[in-house]
Amino acid sequence: MAQVEIGLGKNGRRAYELDEIGIVPARRTRDPEEVSLTWQIDAYRFETPLVGSPMDSVASPETIIALGRQGGLGVLDLEGLWTRYESPEPLLAEIRELDDPAATRRLQEIYAEPIKEELIGRRIEEIRQAGVVTAARLSPQNTAQYHKAVIDAGVDIFVIRGTTVSAEHVSGRAEPLNLKQFIYDLDVPVVVGGCATYTAALHLMRTGAAGVLVGFGGGSGHTTRSVLGVAVPMASAIGDVAAARRDYLDESGGRYVHVIADGGMTRSGDIAKALACGADAVMIGSPLARAAEAPGGGYHWGSEAHHHDLPRGERLRVGTIGTLESILHGPSSTSDGSMNLMGALRRTMATSGYTDLKEFQRVEVVVNPHR
Repeated sequence: MAQVEIGLGKNGRRAYELDEIGIVPARRTRDPEEVSLTWQIDAYRFETPLVGSPMDSVASPETIIALGRQGGLGVLDLEGLWTRYESPEPLLAEIRELDDPAATRRLQEIYAEPIKEELIGRRIEEIRQAGVVTAARLSPQNTAQYHKAVIDAGVDIFVIRGTTVSAEHVSGRAEPLNLKQFIYDLDVPVVVGGCATYTAALHLMRTGAAGVLVGFGGGSGHTTRSVLGVAVPMASAIGDVAAARRDYLDESGGRYVHVIADGGMTRSGDIAKALACGADAVMIGSPLARAAEAPGGGYHWGSEAHHHDLPRGERLRVGTIGTLESILHGPSSTSDGSMNLMGALRRTMATSGYTDLKEFQRVEVVVNPHR
């Protein structure tokens, strides 16, 4: 891989964002109605390759159930308002009304309320009783403390998600989470991330994870780039992690680990390009935060926005454009790729000549870095 000289003492690899690449149509096209968007991880099959981000502006028990019935997978943030408060609706309403200068400080105050284990079990049970696949998220820092309550409640898919997650966290202050031992001891599939490099992804795959999240999450509301200087363009990150998946498949004798692109996809074209680069599914937040049913009521924020001493996210006004069903499956009343996300993906695959997601990962792409 060619290195670019940044200065006499530093080189770096050229990497690409999703909006710098394009999908190339093939000589053969398909009928969009013959395209399959089904995706399966472990024993769980979904009609669409779409995962809702574990953010309070996107995911409540009600919206997770609704997303499951629309063919996707919703993930509840077990460190969010739904496990800190018996009735978080008044606080969600308050967050929507905050002035921008006061938003970060007030979010820190609201999320300082301790997590309650009994609410973890209650929220998971509420989703399970609706008959949809139940997924829940904890950060690596809180997984050891709360994982038993999650498993006892009957979660189907366990998500360990942080800004950056590694298989070899080093700490002189506390015993770090041993991901390999932890995952080995569980009877449920675990999705873990984020990561953005071949090496980090390969190490996470070797822990026994069923899926790996690519990217640093947060997307449009994330300020990690400006606060920490940490940033890896998504198209290149997906390609690198997909290469790790391929090599781990050989190394493990046939064990397939799913690659889930996480964050930075706001339009249907972004979703299609993430899958074209090698992702098996996508995790999105802001497009779903624009649904009429979203608990954020037209506002969007993630867990990074209320970090107790170094916030790395913002509360954003994203507006409301339609129902969850119309955002996912149409009909669309806009021409900007914000609605009928799955209908657009189906048409992209048909135009490119592919009928299923695994085949679509082989589609040709081109680079347009000056777009």
